[in-house]
Amino acid sequence: MIRDRRRIDPETGKLRTASETAAQPQPQPESTSEGDAVQGTAGPAQTGESGQVTTPPAATASGVDGGVAPPDAAKLAARIEQLERELAERTDDLKRVQAEYLNYKRRVERDRELVRDLAVGSVLTELLPVLDDIGRAREHGELTGGFKAVGEALETTVAKLGLVRYGEVGDSFDPRIHEALMHSYADNVDGPTCTAILQPGYRHGDRVLRPARVAVAEPTVGPTDNGEAGQQPSEAAEQQPGGAADQQASETAGQQSETSGTDSTSQSPSSDS
Repeated sequence: MIRDRRRIDPETGKLRTASETAAQPQPQPESTSEGDAVQGTAGPAQTGESGQVTTPPAATASGVDGGVAPPDAAKLAARIEQLERELAERTDDLKRVQAEYLNYKRRVERDRELVRDLAVGSVLTELLPVLDDIGRAREHGELTGGFKAVGEALETTVAKLGLVRYGEVGDSFDPRIHEALMHSYADNVDGPTCTAILQPGYRHGDRVLRPARVAVAEPTVGPTDNGEAGQQPSEAAEQQPGGAADQQASETAGQQSETSGTDSTSQSPSSDS
């Protein structure tokens, strides 16, 4: 039994008395699809002592009456293990792709730097004859006026690009960076030494653009394989028995004997006459 206890009549809008409110029943609300769904899910409605409709609380998933049964523990553990394995695989793939990208980036930067160095080296190689002319003009005292300013500006620019000039008198001879055009012996050197710089060398970074052309002097006396003092090839030939000196003396004596025999032969007809 549902009673309408509203003080105002919803149809007429007039104020009701206490007796009218207690006598008139409250109309049932029309059921909607949403209400039906809620009522079907939550269970049957209940009426309290005050006449209001109440519904019981819905059953939880872990409940026993009308609830969903918990999943199997073994299947859940297997699913978790599979997800962890897939996550590890995706993480490894991401790390591998990132490492490949970093290697590619470093390789591209290295190749770009190498191409730049080769281009700068090619330009500097073409400017070496101009630098040689400026150096010769400076040696002869002709580097003056505006030509001097231009020459110094050019030398400063190529130095900023990394061009290094090398080759000084007294440097140890290195066949990797020096080119020997003259050779001699000297007593005041301990090894192969550059005694004159015929043309300076230039390098750009670790690359030699042009080797220095030098005159090299070696020590006159130096240790041999037996630990004895070595000598020049001419002195060694003179002291060797039966060497070049004895051979030259025998050849000279033979020529003198042939000359004397020829003279006696030419003088014999004149004496007979």
